[in-house]
Amino acid sequence: MHKKRPLVGLPADTYEKDGFLFHSLGDKYVRALTDVADVDAVMIPSQLDHENFEGLLDHFDGILMTGAVSNVHPPQYGEEATADHEPYDHRRDATTLKLIRAVIDRGIPLFCICRGFQELNVVMGGSLETELQRVEGRIDHRAPKSPDIDVRYAPRHSIAITPGGVLNRILGKTETMVNTIHRQGVKRLGDGLAVEARAPDGVVEAVSVKGARAFAFGTQWHPEFKAAGNPDSVKLFTAYGDAVRAFARSRHQEPATSRVA
Repeated sequence: MHKKRPLVGLPADTYEKDGFLFHSLGDKYVRALTDVADVDAVMIPSQLDHENFEGLLDHFDGILMTGAVSNVHPPQYGEEATADHEPYDHRRDATTLKLIRAVIDRGIPLFCICRGFQELNVVMGGSLETELQRVEGRIDHRAPKSPDIDVRYAPRHSIAITPGGVLNRILGKTETMVNTIHRQGVKRLGDGLAVEARAPDGVVEAVSVKGARAFAFGTQWHPEFKAAGNPDSVKLFTAYGDAVRAFARSRHQEPATSRVA
């Protein structure tokens, strides 16, 4: 007998090859959702002319904003674009920046990772700082150069978790180790965001949306990498999955049922 699970949408990255435009999505995000959060996942194409966000969102019980090679275009947060800010994905910007606002307004569970975390900050009126490793007092947040993906995604530095915050309640501790695979970070924190964790150099590593009607949370690190084998990631994606299931029940007015492990 088939099992009907809630549906989570993941906006795509775009790239061009041989004169064609492609939409893409990393498998590690899909696996974290299907294998740990216990939900189904589907890619949302990123289109410059996509205006039917409200109709689109009627299909989803949750949205996850992924990481990406590209960065948010600086004019989106009031700064001038430079070579340091590249590369860009304007189609993704056109989709995700509108989508995040609509998701928050509708109270749909939202999980933002890396680029998605930075998109959330921009949507909330914040700005981004690029090439953190060049800033005095900052550690190097870029991944080590290695052909071994396990080396690149290995835990690299600790984070101090805000006591009493969302992340503190989910993980049950005030410090943990995370991977670090980014060269940009939060410069000005967006209005309505609460800092949930910081790196040793003060860089914001996690945020939540104050007063959100549902799970609305973001990490600068990548908890989706081999999520099933990381206790912190299991707790994060389980919490997100539980929020998605709760939203699905309310959307379909279904009676609550306990989750079977």
